Amino acid sequence: MDAIIEQLVYARLVAADDQEIPVSATLRYTTGDPLAVFVDFPAEAALAGEDVTWTFARALLDQGLRAPAGHGDVQIWPHGRTRTVLEFHSPHGVAVLQFPSAALRRFLLRTYTAVAAGQEDVAEVVERGLGTLFGWV
Repeated sequence: MDAIIEQLVYARLVAADDQEIPVSATLRYTTGDPLAVFVDFPAEAALAGEDVTWTFARALLDQGLRAPAGHGDVQIWPHGRTRTVLEFHSPHGVAVLQFPSAALRRFLLRTYTAVAAGQEDVAEVVERGLGTLFGWV
């Protein structure tokens, strides 16, 4: 059975006029998909008015807490000593959010307690992905 780690976190959505809007999000990790982390936003925090989930590599979060990381849809970088920026790109626009770095680090450490870095069962993840792609599952 897969273990799931969830952590509620509060962030600040940076609006076009540099106004910061508080939003809540849930950081999520599952041992069944050990290379990924998920950030779930409730409908009231999303443009489309529906719950939104962003998925990206756990290693990207780890790297982004120390230095700018990522290309494309998800980019992460430290912002001062206490904040980390997560920037999400979609066809609907760009969302820039500032998260407390300590909360992201605490979540990441919890994921490494569940599955240590380098100990992820990549073969199982690939097999499951191929099964989904080809309809084997």
